Amino acid sequence: MFEILLLAITLLIAWYWFDAVTKRDIAIFVGRELAGRYHLQLLDDTVACKKIGLARNSNGQVQLKRHYAFEVSADGRNRLDCHLQLLGKQLQSWHIPPYQQPLH
Repeated sequence: MFEILLLAITLLIAWYWFDAVTKRDIAIFVGRELAGRYHLQLLDDTVACKKIGLARNSNGQVQLKRHYAFEVSADGRNRLDCHLQLLGKQLQSWHIPPYQQPLH
């Protein structure tokens, strides 16, 4: 009985790890796309998961809701703190603060 429980816990951890890596990759892609829309660069080419919770999608199914933080820059010097939320694989919300375009 202990072996079955241990196997179930191990499989659950493996699933969670794989799901977290997959969603992080989606968040990086989305962050890069959002930054590109506003002629910004996604700094460090990464995002950081800050919060995880449960929420219902539009079909009423419970999914993991993840809040990611990332930084962008218009000129490579000034960093802007941004965030996005994924519900499952879907972008729910995002924020890029106002900034002034550098003069060329």
